Amino acid sequence: MNEQQWIAMDEYLCDRTQTPDEALEAALKLSTEEGLPAINVAPNQGKLLQMLAQMRGARRILELGTLGGYSTIWLARALPADGTLLTLEAVEHRADVARRNIERAGLSRVVSVVVGDAVDTLEAFLRDGVPPFDFVFLDADKKSYPEYLRLVLRLSRPGTVIVADNVIRQGRVADAGSGDPDVIGVRTFFDMLAADSHVTSTAIQTVGSKGWDGFSISIVS
Repeated sequence: MNEQQWIAMDEYLCDRTQTPDEALEAALKLSTEEGLPAINVAPNQGKLLQMLAQMRGARRILELGTLGGYSTIWLARALPADGTLLTLEAVEHRADVARRNIERAGLSRVVSVVVGDAVDTLEAFLRDGVPPFDFVFLDADKKSYPEYLRLVLRLSRPGTVIVADNVIRQGRVADAGSGDPDVIGVRTFFDMLAADSHVTSTAIQTVGSKGWDGFSISIVS
């Protein structure tokens, strides 16, 4: 098997399970035009996020790593009419692109884009007594995953679902001797999950249009 076959398979699956979506396609187009890196989730991954949030019955969603708002749109569509989504982005330009995409999708009423360092923002949420979230999607810098996990667990409650993207790193996460800060961050993240008796987790490796990677899913008890 090779990457060309993985991409062809993803295209087939998306063709059979999804319908054309103007808002999502426009979000990707604007992100490209504005020079954002093409590191958004694949369409079938975005739909999986939406379905997981729907199955959870999420009313409050937290996302770390907005980029151009593509995954944000998928997740926001899982919310009920009175639901809310907070998405954190460190780069102002990316946040601006995301806001435009979110507005085009008709979701500005339920989505708030917060600009700044995610750790600082999460700590502010804790100080301000922000209510816990039902669903959390981690898709920001991987070296900081341990710190993000420490904080989002404090912003969770029993039943909260935490999905973390890009946790395979083309298999490098299995290398205990790696000096890559992202690999070290992900390995520490997994160590924290394994040591926490109040979290049940699994992880899946994937291949597709985004290469060889994968994600973890955790439920807080």
